Amino acid sequence: MNVFMKYLPVSLAILFLVFLAFLLSSCTGIPKGVQPVENFDIARYAGKWYEIARLDHRFEKGLSNTSATYTLRTDGGIDVLNRGYDRKKSVWKEASGKGYFAGDRAVGCLKVSFFPPFYASYNVIALDREDYSYAMVCGPNRGYLWILSRTPSLDRKVVDDLVRYAADKGFPVSELVFPEQDMP
Repeated sequence: MNVFMKYLPVSLAILFLVFLAFLLSSCTGIPKGVQPVENFDIARYAGKWYEIARLDHRFEKGLSNTSATYTLRTDGGIDVLNRGYDRKKSVWKEASGKGYFAGDRAVGCLKVSFFPPFYASYNVIALDREDYSYAMVCGPNRGYLWILSRTPSLDRKVVDDLVRYAADKGFPVSELVFPEQDMP
């Protein structure tokens, strides 16, 4: 019994560390069958993006005029500023975070944190290769999806093509929310 008690704290510590590692990594990754874009250029991706469509979550629920601004960091990462307008309260809401590549810098697979040390996947799965004028991003599973544009609106055919692509990859596109983009 004494030997068991002697090693119990070590066993619990190891179990805790394994659980913590799982928790910290469980939000990173990409849904099976979905690939991030390659030949990705973070410098071209930096700047302001308007949210054209999203799968709604509590942190964005009810917000319009949503956007994300990405700024290059000197350490190779990016600063993230998400912004949206809450019409019910007549206030702008913002969330600041930072992101880093999850691996190869030429692959559109990043990890972003708004609450360190917790990171979530940010996977660019479709991108206008010529002008970087639109993108589609998903999280670690099919419950997170955003269609982004450099302008407050996006050509209907492009949106339809992106939605069709997302549907083909198993995302619940019938649940997409299309926020208004009617304020500067």
